[in-house]
Amino acid sequence: MVQQGGDSSSTLEVRDVTIRFEGLTAIDQVNETVTPGEILGLIGPNGAGKTTLVNTMTGFQEPTVGDVLLDGTSVRKVNAHQLRRMGVSRTFQAGRLFREMSVVENVEVAGVGMGLRRAAAHKEATKLLDWIGLSDRANVLAGALPYTDERRVGIARALIQSPKFMLLDEPAAGMSDLECDDLMKLVQRVRDEFGCGIVLIEHNMRVVMGVCERIHVLDSGRTIARGTPGEVQKNPAVIEAYLGKG
Repeated sequence: MVQQGGDSSSTLEVRDVTIRFEGLTAIDQVNETVTPGEILGLIGPNGAGKTTLVNTMTGFQEPTVGDVLLDGTSVRKVNAHQLRRMGVSRTFQAGRLFREMSVVENVEVAGVGMGLRRAAAHKEATKLLDWIGLSDRANVLAGALPYTDERRVGIARALIQSPKFMLLDEPAAGMSDLECDDLMKLVQRVRDEFGCGIVLIEHNMRVVMGVCERIHVLDSGRTIARGTPGEVQKNPAVIEAYLGKG
């Protein structure tokens, strides 16, 4: 059932993006380009601007200065709903599930929001839940799910209509080591089978270093390092700002 959402010529780019809130600079001249088939880690201490940057990349926040481009075309004024239909999806730190609806209905409603008819949305939701390992909980109320399953439902919703890019906001928060292992396998499966580019905001360094090919490090809204996991781990600025010397 899995369709390749990625196109090797596709790109999601932030170019010289600065974001200010009433004089406070949350993001300061950040550049990054994501391509299908790669997993980019976005890390930094609390307040570094990670979620603000992802909000900008997904249409929830317009940059004060700079541009956001999808396949080379500016989308800085495109809202989140429109950008989702253009192939840029995301999850949230809080699951944002409809707790009084069933699991399959939660995924189905994302398909309807993408323009699918109800029957087609239900069919795709059912297939996605089977793919992600939640078919046995399809008719359970979302509010009754354990925390880790809520995160998987959020990923299933983000995969409706095979996006080009998927941005995950702290999916491993609160998970055990075993659950993190399962999450890393799932993220890799999404990349391999859907072909989409993935941006992963995460504080769990075991997850970041284990699944990401590239890492972008923010501190106080500025880029302080970019590179492979090995390069970032050895970067003195990253060690001082985030990873610690222990």
